[in-house]
Amino acid sequence: MKKQSTTVKVASWSAAHPWQAIVGWFLFVALCLGAAAVVGTNSATTEDYRVGRAGQAEALATEGGLERRPVEQVVIDSPSGPLDLDAARAAAADVTTRMEKLSEVDGVKEPVVSKDGKVLVVEVVMKGEELAARKSVDPLVAQTAEVQKSHPDVRVQETGGPSMSKGLDQQRSDDLLFSEMLTLPVTVITLMIAFGSVIAAGVPVLLAMSSIAAAMGLSALASHALPDAGVGNNIILLIGMAVGVDYSLFYLKRDREERARAGGRLGSQAIVQLAAETAGRTIVVSGLAVIVSTATLYLASDVIFSSLATGTIVVVLVAMASSLTVLPALLAKLGARSEHRAARRAEKGKRQRDHGGTSKVWQTMLRPATERPAITLVVSTLVMLALSAPALGLNLSVLGKDTFSRDIPAVQTYDRLTEAFPERLVQHQVVVRADTARSPQVAQALEELGERAQADPLFAKDADVTVRTSEDGLISSMTLSVPFKPSSSQALDSLDRVRDDFLPETVEKVDGAEAYVTGDIARDVDYLDHQNSKLPLIVGFLLLVTFLVTVAAFRSVVIGLIGIVLNLLSAAAAFGLLVVVFQGDWAQGVLDFNSTGAIGARVPLFLFVILFGLSMDYQVFVVSRIREAALRGKDTRTAVLEGIVSSAGVVTSAAVVMVTVFSSFIFLSLVEMKQMGFSLAVAVLLDAFIVRIMILPSALTLLGKASWWPSRGMRQVLSQPPGPTEPVVSELRQTQGTGRL
Repeated sequence: MKKQSTTVKVASWSAAHPWQAIVGWFLFVALCLGAAAVVGTNSATTEDYRVGRAGQAEALATEGGLERRPVEQVVIDSPSGPLDLDAARAAAADVTTRMEKLSEVDGVKEPVVSKDGKVLVVEVVMKGEELAARKSVDPLVAQTAEVQKSHPDVRVQETGGPSMSKGLDQQRSDDLLFSEMLTLPVTVITLMIAFGSVIAAGVPVLLAMSSIAAAMGLSALASHALPDAGVGNNIILLIGMAVGVDYSLFYLKRDREERARAGGRLGSQAIVQLAAETAGRTIVVSGLAVIVSTATLYLASDVIFSSLATGTIVVVLVAMASSLTVLPALLAKLGARSEHRAARRAEKGKRQRDHGGTSKVWQTMLRPATERPAITLVVSTLVMLALSAPALGLNLSVLGKDTFSRDIPAVQTYDRLTEAFPERLVQHQVVVRADTARSPQVAQALEELGERAQADPLFAKDADVTVRTSEDGLISSMTLSVPFKPSSSQALDSLDRVRDDFLPETVEKVDGAEAYVTGDIARDVDYLDHQNSKLPLIVGFLLLVTFLVTVAAFRSVVIGLIGIVLNLLSAAAAFGLLVVVFQGDWAQGVLDFNSTGAIGARVPLFLFVILFGLSMDYQVFVVSRIREAALRGKDTRTAVLEGIVSSAGVVTSAAVVMVTVFSSFIFLSLVEMKQMGFSLAVAVLLDAFIVRIMILPSALTLLGKASWWPSRGMRQVLSQPPGPTEPVVSELRQTQGTGRL
């Protein structure tokens, strides 16, 4: 008898001490949440987001005390009819008096009236750094509300980076709650159909939700090493629900199969141990595949990708732990109940369900792949390539204020502000460092730059272009205003005009001067350049580690190469459909988003990495079943048919759960989350019903024994005469090494 693996040992202990394992797990979850409540979350700061030349400009500006400050604008207008300027100025005076008393406020500027006289704005400068200001903006919003009560003749509302960020945070929280309310009922119903039992359906959901809770706690702890960019909990919910239910499904399916094979000859603990031999290994391999592929996101050197990677890795680790520790305990407890029910059914002469049997439906679906593999492979591959074709027109952009939900009050106020003051739509900050002796020359050059900008139709003509200089005279700054939306071509062209024309013709002529440009557009452009520079490294490393994990799992280079190709097909097809739906404007009304003609810059890379990891769930689970059949001496065609049919039910159930979870994100408010959810849902559907049912079995059937090259063990087994159709429980199954490497 072979030495037991660690997963089997853990499962055996858990099954033998179920209450200890169950209580221990929920204590662990409580400890994670308690620790997070004590230490809190370490949020990313403005400095963590700096990349490229824009990042250099921000660093210089901060060094000279000229950095962009967190600013709130109190907008005073009339909801109907002309604005009463006297009433507006009275409200503005009240705003100024109230705001100056707040400890969060650094200063209040003089009120400014728009050119058409319809809007008056009071600008309030907050203390602290830009990103952190959203945590302290509530007192300002409260005072604005008090001013509104005192001046009912005018409309007084607040907007600005901090208040819009606060609104987005609240929207994320509401979205997470909505997603849970949408996915939980569908998941439970799907699992009830799959297992025919409320209790069996509840176990995966319970473990998934407890894993998500623990992961959120651990993620808060991890943020003190890797700052959280505010997206961690979203991705933990997105991935945690999917893999948590998946892993439980794998284990439950095996448990039921082993119970059916044993026919009452083995107790619950023994059944759980047998299930752990195969399901435990599958979960470990699948989880490690997701983890190592997701870890490649750290190579992007980007705080948001790092935050996404940390959330994913933490929740996958926790989901693995719950499936390998507390799940066997729950199955052992439920096993006694199942055995009692089976005994009663036997007494009544009712036939037991054969959970390990085959399905005529899936045999029929697999017939093209196993009987006409060449034609099926060509046709299904062409379909996937056709779906992938639109991805060639992929246009990336950093999605900013243009795509924010207009349901957020601060965003609505922002729209009215920028309509009245279009020069506030886009601003470029030019930052220059030179020796103190060159300060007069720098100031003169910046003034010339400002004159050139105001003479250019891409820039606002009467905007303030005052030159500011640090106290030591080393660093100077000027802000240029652009009256076009951030997503417009004019906004991008204006940045190129400053960097490629204005700077070389003015400031850069000063000896020893360093000149950079920052602002929202500059940040976005430099971020895309930074990401594109990292892309070859990330993709190359991802392909390599995915290949190595697959080869290590199945001892087959061929299976590893097939996995790479199939994952690429799934990802490419998902990208193609993403472009069709989100890059145009035909689906705006259906999916409730504002199209900018582009896909979120972070979406493709994140999806590519996550899809590779999640696809490994199906790859490992399905190929493991095929391999087990081959180890029992079946020819490749029969092994493919048996392996896929035996796993089809759980793969389908897992796919439905994943698609439900991912699809729920399509209904969220943030466009990037919509795009991620849509792409993941589409990719899972294609992977489950085209790749794993058509392409994979066709390829393996055509390759035959070559599928397992260069595995010696598989070659030896396949060269022997066919063995028994079903191994006997206990010794025969263990000596054959079913499911072992």
